[in-house]
Amino acid sequence: MKIFTQTFCLFLFVACNIFAQQEKGIYGADNWLNNWTEFRPAQIEQGKPTQILTGNITKDTKLYKRDIYLLLGSVFVTDSTTLTIEPGTVIIGDYKTNGSLIISKSAKIIADGLETDPIVFTSNRSVKKEGDWGGIFILGDAPINKFGNGSAINYGLRPSSPDNINYGGNNATSDSGILRYVRIEYAGKRTKEYGYFNSLTLAGVGSKTILENIMVSYSEGNSFNIIGGELNLDKMVSFRTKSNDYEFNYGTQCNITNSLAIRSPYVSGADGSRSLFVASYDKKEEIDFNKKGTLVKAENLTLINVTDNLASDISVGLVKEAIYVSKDAAIHVSKSVISGFNPAVILDDNIKINNANLEKIKLSDMYFNNCNGNIFSAYNSNNEDLENWYGNRAFFNVYSKGSDVETFIDSHNSRYPDFRLRINKIIASNEYDD
Repeated sequence: MKIFTQTFCLFLFVACNIFAQQEKGIYGADNWLNNWTEFRPAQIEQGKPTQILTGNITKDTKLYKRDIYLLLGSVFVTDSTTLTIEPGTVIIGDYKTNGSLIISKSAKIIADGLETDPIVFTSNRSVKKEGDWGGIFILGDAPINKFGNGSAINYGLRPSSPDNINYGGNNATSDSGILRYVRIEYAGKRTKEYGYFNSLTLAGVGSKTILENIMVSYSEGNSFNIIGGELNLDKMVSFRTKSNDYEFNYGTQCNITNSLAIRSPYVSGADGSRSLFVASYDKKEEIDFNKKGTLVKAENLTLINVTDNLASDISVGLVKEAIYVSKDAAIHVSKSVISGFNPAVILDDNIKINNANLEKIKLSDMYFNNCNGNIFSAYNSNNEDLENWYGNRAFFNVYSKGSDVETFIDSHNSRYPDFRLRINKIIASNEYDD
């Protein structure tokens, strides 16, 4: 197997110099992680707030880099209002009041940062921890698969009008604005009555919304929580979240490309969590099966689990699968790297293993490294059929057992050494906050 893998990677090196689209894992002619990402946010002192945001924002408003803003309680952008945030602006979520920002269905956010001047949402505590504040909600009017044309988020946000928490509709191409070069740190607070907030919730968001270069780190809830909608995600980063890195549900139609998740089993929640969680519903009774089920198309992802001792962590139950697929959901993953999971992919035990269902769950041009198994059906001790199916040479999937420092993204392709050096430094030198 090792000789085959080396031979394959040599072939991949040659092919990639001809066809750039054949790269596995995150890629780029330049290292797009440079400048705007931050893997040690606790080391940065953002300063004290100079302005307070609270209640409803009902007229077009701009936030400026010269000020530091405090989100006090639930802050709603409503009434067809646009909230514009200047590059380099810092917005701090209040711990005591569970500071949160909600972009209501009729409103927009224009948070268009720069590579050298990202927009930062972070905690106001002196010692920052996961779940210090609520998070960001963007609510659009693109379709979801629940009965009716819409639903409402229910996190105890106490809006002045029920319309402010509604999402969903018939406009698949709706535009909720821009999030680009944005960091979200230490969000996802847990509430007694409503459970965990998520760092970034995208509910019913349409395809004209621009979502690029967004980093979520140290989240208590999900990093990216996508509910319905039709959207495109490019250059996402999820780092050391306690819950799922990317969760898709309720009829989401999503393309996610060139994105990264770095997990640690030592900070995952007690119930376990995944890099990708793909479902079409929580309760079957909520869903109109005449509407689209969730479909996620993922290309050039890198999903990695960083452990001190993978075998030991697996034996005590700390390491889960990278991707979980529920019944009636579909996922197509290609040109991606999955490293250090137990196993790489699990299909819900209610999914019957037949041609019709396997056509909805496609895994091709994959690089599975150092996983305790590759594609399993939950609670099934015999996964030979699945392994044989996805192991067919027609899918171009590669299986390896090597150190992440040696095999992590593009390690066989010298065209992108900056990526390799940066991520390997994170892995090998613990370039992150404990």
